[in-house]
Amino acid sequence: MSGAGVGGASEERQAMQAHVSIILPVHNAEPWLDECLRSVLQQDFEGTMELSVFNDASKDKSGAIIEKWRVKLEDSGVHVIIGGHDSPSPRGVGYAKNQAVAQSSGSYLCFLDSDDVMMPQRVRLQHEAAVQHPSSIIGCRVRRDPPNSTERYTRWINQLTPEQLLTQVFTSNGPTVIMPTWFCSRAWFSHVGPFNEGGQGVPEDLLFFYEHLRKGGGVIRVDQSLLLYRHHPQAATHCVLETTIWTHRVRFLEEQALPRWAAFTIWNAGKQGRRLYRSLTAGSQRKVVAFCDVDENKIRKGFYCHEDSQDLTGGAFEDNLRSLHLQEGQDFLHFS
Repeated sequence: MSGAGVGGASEERQAMQAHVSIILPVHNAEPWLDECLRSVLQQDFEGTMELSVFNDASKDKSGAIIEKWRVKLEDSGVHVIIGGHDSPSPRGVGYAKNQAVAQSSGSYLCFLDSDDVMMPQRVRLQHEAAVQHPSSIIGCRVRRDPPNSTERYTRWINQLTPEQLLTQVFTSNGPTVIMPTWFCSRAWFSHVGPFNEGGQGVPEDLLFFYEHLRKGGGVIRVDQSLLLYRHHPQAATHCVLETTIWTHRVRFLEEQALPRWAAFTIWNAGKQGRRLYRSLTAGSQRKVVAFCDVDENKIRKGFYCHEDSQDLTGGAFEDNLRSLHLQEGQDFLHFS
């Protein structure tokens, strides 16, 4: 398979530049690809649209499925660019996305994962938002499939307030608008990017999101469910170690938040609180004045046994936090 685009030379693509390029990296996506590509065909966006696919060494029938849909899409006025390689191993999601962006021409980029499905109004509504917010990443609400998978995470994705899209960027959940919902201008992507191409095990979306925030980018969510977001064992997110993400999160917290505070408390006297403290640099550790907790057993004992711990506090922590009338992002931040 050639890395060149299908559908004419670069001069021809410039002449027919699209408003929106849908960026689709593909690796062994045969089970989901038909439904994904059908959702591209069903978009109600009235501007010009192209699909830029990069096939990252798929060994299944993904290539044949892409060629089948190329004919249908181009018959409907959606220009299709297909790139890829047939090396023994994939180069990774970051590389595939960068290649798909590089071979595309649209003024705006709509990122799509090959196992997800767009609602018909996705491109139209996110394009409207991106025009109004040229230096923002535009996300949307999602519907999870299977419906009962990752319920707490899905609720977090869909219910963050506009302010929390910027204040909860340090949590273990990652970007406050998830990568498969991203939509932004090409100019802003070029200013921030490209994606890290370290391959499997690198959280390329998190690293891009942090760089976006460093450069003053905004985060906007269209408050409609515009994507069917699939959860399955083959998903690329399962390839990134929690310890890798933890390290990036702590460094970003120390870079962006902790310099504002002369001193702070860690609101967890258990394993996670101690882990955070140990992960900080010596300078940040010196700013820690106390560990706080709402668990009376921990407070009474004066020490903490991990075996006694539970994930939830039955709402006691949240009630305690509300009673203090503190402002999120200024007086406190969520980390875990």
